[in-house]
Amino acid sequence: MSSYSELQAQIAELQKHADAARTTELAAAKTKIAEIMKEHGLSIADLGGVAKNKDAKVRQPVAAQFRNAETGEEWTGRGRAPRWLDGKDKEQFRIKP
Repeated sequence: MSSYSELQAQIAELQKHADAARTTELAAAKTKIAEIMKEHGLSIADLGGVAKNKDAKVRQPVAAQFRNAETGEEWTGRGRAPRWLDGKDKEQFRIKP
């Protein structure tokens, strides 16, 4: 039976062989793809959708709906209510439009 350290050495050696095989296969695939693209006169842009990025949605900030007159702290009304509202009627802190 093999020891743990011998098995780890075998794993490391196999990983080296796997990495070398992958590198060789990728190089061959890239060469084949380049040949096909050259043969048909294609560019990366012709592949469509590969180089395109989605436009990110721009999020607008939410206006504050409540304000603590003593400290000037504001709350939008979303998420957990701030401590200064604990046990109080939040409507008395609502910002009037």
